[in-house]
Amino acid sequence: MMVGGKTIRVGGGPAVRPAGERSRILAAFLAFLVLAAGGARAQTAWPRVAVSADGVPITYEVSGAGEPALVFVHGWNCDARYWREQVPHFAQHHRVITLDLAGHGHSGAARERCTMASFGQDVQAVVEASGSRRVILIGHSMGGPVIAEAARLMPDLVVGLIGVDTLEDVEYRMTREELDGLMAPLRADFRAGSREFVAGMFAPDTDPELRAWVLADISSAPPTIALSAMEEMMMQYVTGEAATVFEAIRIPVMTVNGDLWPVNAEANRRHMAAFDAVILEGADHFLMMDRPEEFNRALEQVIHAMAATDAD
Repeated sequence: MMVGGKTIRVGGGPAVRPAGERSRILAAFLAFLVLAAGGARAQTAWPRVAVSADGVPITYEVSGAGEPALVFVHGWNCDARYWREQVPHFAQHHRVITLDLAGHGHSGAARERCTMASFGQDVQAVVEASGSRRVILIGHSMGGPVIAEAARLMPDLVVGLIGVDTLEDVEYRMTREELDGLMAPLRADFRAGSREFVAGMFAPDTDPELRAWVLADISSAPPTIALSAMEEMMMQYVTGEAATVFEAIRIPVMTVNGDLWPVNAEANRRHMAAFDAVILEGADHFLMMDRPEEFNRALEQVIHAMAATDAD
């Protein structure tokens, strides 16, 4: 209660402040909340959009700071979400960029022919729009040939390539008949065919929920985009371009792979400036999601080695 204009306690309860003072305190508190909210909005890293060479909008996100910047490129019928276990880890010390290739995720889909070169242009558009000046490109599965194409377009920016369960043997040759056989079930029934195609890429102990989600997600992709991308990717093994693309890229290449398929390091070295591979025993094709802690440690070592080589 008020006595002589002063606040006193009554019955040991909390002090009762004058109405004017309470209003001033409330106003100050509200002002603090407004300023705090404004600061939070100013620091929010909203998704961005770059425009690829053919005019298709490419969605990307940037997190963290530090060089070299790490650009994560997803695989066939995937998107940036497949790197969810890597972004917070690597953004502690690096600028981390994730993107959705054309026809995937939130990027535009107005592309008739989804070549690896056109996807490489998507990566180039994002790197240049982000203002990054020293980058390591990291590609999962189909992202392997994509980052090779991107590196060819940006020789002054890319200091190294890291494949994730990809680039096992760039000299492997496929016949046109074998490619037609691979594509036939996908063309006949894309949802069922894509599920069957991907089902063999998991380890027996893969998280069942992860397996179910990946199968559902990949088989839900737009068939026109998916069929074009698959045929263009595998055609590189018919023409031999899977190997020759690396002859124009004079930077080190390393991979972090599972052990579903053997790696032919000697064949790769015949076409790459330098090649080495880290194999995670028992890991499957989606190792960055199913074995994230082990994968992140391995990738961190590879990035460190590659950055040190570039510094020399």
